[in-house]
Amino acid sequence: MMKHLKIKKLDENAVVPTRATPGSAGLDLCACTRTPIVIPAGGRAMVPTGLAIAIGDMGAVGLIFGRSGLGSKFGVAPSNCVGVIDSDYRGEIIIPLANHGEADFTVRHGERVAQLLIVPIFTPEPLLCDEIDKTARGTGGFGSSG
Repeated sequence: MMKHLKIKKLDENAVVPTRATPGSAGLDLCACTRTPIVIPAGGRAMVPTGLAIAIGDMGAVGLIFGRSGLGSKFGVAPSNCVGVIDSDYRGEIIIPLANHGEADFTVRHGERVAQLLIVPIFTPEPLLCDEIDKTARGTGGFGSSG
């Protein structure tokens, strides 16, 4: 298990991620911008954080999730739903935000725009098969379980 997440400030004004409460799963990521970024209603914008991280552990991935307050109050959420930071990526963390709301939304420096979770992953090698094992559910898809 990782004890520390190495974080590098790429901009001296970048905000180091923190957890809002001791029980928070994610680290809050903040915008690092010299001027406000306006995301028009129905539009998208790339929001820099001024940070790079080193996950290092090849059995882990960084996942970028939206903040529930931004989504529920303003309709602003990551445009790719969940961002993936591979363990070997060392570039700046940039948050692509989409504004699904009816009004323009302004992102200011230091504003919490997303949250980062470091999660263990499995990376099995794909194996092409003629058959796969059967289950009680079988091929039942959308809505088939009730």
